[in-house]
Amino acid sequence: MSHFTRFRQPPQETEATATEDLPPDSSPEHTPEHRPEDTPDGAVEAEAEVECTAEAEGAVEAEVEAEYTGADTGTGTGTGTGADTGTGTDTDTDTGTDTGTDTGPANGWRHRHPAAARAVAWTTTALAGALVLVTLLLPNDPARLTPAEFARIPVEGIAGAALLLLLPRTARRMAAVLAGAWLGLLTLLDLLDIGFAEVLGRGFNVVFDWSLLGDGASFLQDSIGRAGTIGVEIAAVLLVLALLVLPALAVLRLSNLMARHGARAAGTTLVLGTVWVVSSALGVQIAGAPVASRSTSDLVQARVDGVKATLKDERTFAKEAASDPYHRTPGSRLLTGLRGKDVIFTFIESYGRSAVQDPLMAPGVDAVLAKGTKRLRAAGYSARSGWLTSATYGGSSWLGHSTFLSGLWIDNQQRYRTVTAGDHLTLTSAFKRTGAWRTVGIMPGVTKSWPEGKFYGLDHVYDSRELGYKGPKFSWSTMPDQYSLAAFERLEHGKPHDKPLMSEIILTSSHNPWAPLPKTIGWDKVGDGSVYNSIEKAGKRPVDVWQQTDKVRTEYGKSIQYSLNSLISYVEKYGNKNTVLVFLGDHQPVAKVSGDHASRDVPVAIVAHDPDVLKRISDWGYTPGLNPGHKAPVWRMDAFRNRFLSAYGSHPGPAPSR
Repeated sequence: MSHFTRFRQPPQETEATATEDLPPDSSPEHTPEHRPEDTPDGAVEAEAEVECTAEAEGAVEAEVEAEYTGADTGTGTGTGTGADTGTGTDTDTDTGTDTGTDTGPANGWRHRHPAAARAVAWTTTALAGALVLVTLLLPNDPARLTPAEFARIPVEGIAGAALLLLLPRTARRMAAVLAGAWLGLLTLLDLLDIGFAEVLGRGFNVVFDWSLLGDGASFLQDSIGRAGTIGVEIAAVLLVLALLVLPALAVLRLSNLMARHGARAAGTTLVLGTVWVVSSALGVQIAGAPVASRSTSDLVQARVDGVKATLKDERTFAKEAASDPYHRTPGSRLLTGLRGKDVIFTFIESYGRSAVQDPLMAPGVDAVLAKGTKRLRAAGYSARSGWLTSATYGGSSWLGHSTFLSGLWIDNQQRYRTVTAGDHLTLTSAFKRTGAWRTVGIMPGVTKSWPEGKFYGLDHVYDSRELGYKGPKFSWSTMPDQYSLAAFERLEHGKPHDKPLMSEIILTSSHNPWAPLPKTIGWDKVGDGSVYNSIEKAGKRPVDVWQQTDKVRTEYGKSIQYSLNSLISYVEKYGNKNTVLVFLGDHQPVAKVSGDHASRDVPVAIVAHDPDVLKRISDWGYTPGLNPGHKAPVWRMDAFRNRFLSAYGSHPGPAPSR
């Protein structure tokens, strides 16, 4: 049913009107013929009166139908015929057209159930308003996801409503659809910010973080299987489509409603605008959140500024990476204090400050470190430990590795690409430059080609395909840490070699999701890894562990204990008087484990059999033993390279001229 405006016309114009007001998809013969001569005396006046009465009686129903269908009834044409039968019954036939209106058959369900139709219309409109409000007020910080955030007045909504009221019909509809799609896109970015903050402790960078979504999909497949990952990916695609379509439809529906009730919509917009201005001037707040909100415009501005800063940072960092005091230092002047030593740099995945200081996880981890210190001391080793602040958090381990080894602060993917594409000196490539060491990498987490090995100066990289492992994966981790160390001994360290070894080893058993976990076994039982089949089957499933935060944190602590035990046991069994071990965490675990607003500090320890090795760092202030104390020094991770090179005899700059 459409809602039309009728005018009183003289009898001689009735035929023309009936013909001109036909809907575009109808023909004249479908409209009852109405001639002036067929009209009884006084019928013209009666017809006009009946039409006005019928229109008034049907206005509510027409409005409900228009609201339900999302139609704009501001324009239309129609014809009406009516008669007063003299028995108190008025009849009115109304035909018309209005773009976007579903006229439907006269016996449609909305006509049979007007109360239900009104309820559906009001509910749909309310949901559309709520959706638009949520998209305007949704914060991008998980800590701000509180009811007070959604009890505010968004200035963007007021400005948008005012604009839509001023636009003509076609422009208004186009603007409404575009505005809704834009709000959906901003909501998607807000959700990505929330997810990245929970996992990586930072927001989503719209320039270079898209590639990390693929890494996330790979992690899911390793954690919950291919079928589960496909389900998550399908749900993600549907969510993206919904975020782009539903807000557009919601804004369109609300704009149509405002057009039908222009005076009330304008008055409401004016009142809300006044309240916003007063609240902003007085600083009115609800539970700490300002009533006058402009969060959407602030977030848009922040993203624009972020893109500009990212592009500027890329140029600045390229210059920084090219400026290295050790760039031209000859190998003869590098690492003279470690000549003849087998040096092992080992990264323990997600080994952070929380592991050794959190009340739930620290008791078990601290016990392993205390016992390990005694075990190593009994084997003739000494240790010193401190803290480093990682460039990453919760994930992106390669950023921590590259920061530690290069001496540059690499906290995003673009910086990583820039530095690995150049020839900046790393700790590992410094050993290669001397010509006094064979350099190798044990990388169980690398499953495909890894060209960065050349940048790190590694003579050979053993990835997951070259370590000979025949056992099962432990979620993301391709093999247990003990097996990786046993393979290192079998493939390199245990073999006769003309030069000492410099090795970079990545231990992955403590990688998220920490279920199932391997167990420490006798070194003579490791074999090709098939012994781990029964251990993996008996382990816990990630889905079961992640149902409760305490379970996740407990299993994380156990994974760190396993990695530490494996490494300490390896040094005990296979180390010698020339062994120098530097091991550290690459970053803190995710916020579900480390807690909100946790530091980015990770432990670092240096273990050596030769006391002269540790004497060279006596001025560092490191804590004796494997567990750094609360007062141990904290350095940024990028400061370690220069301190290490300096302590062990390296001197920056070119060789002195003769």
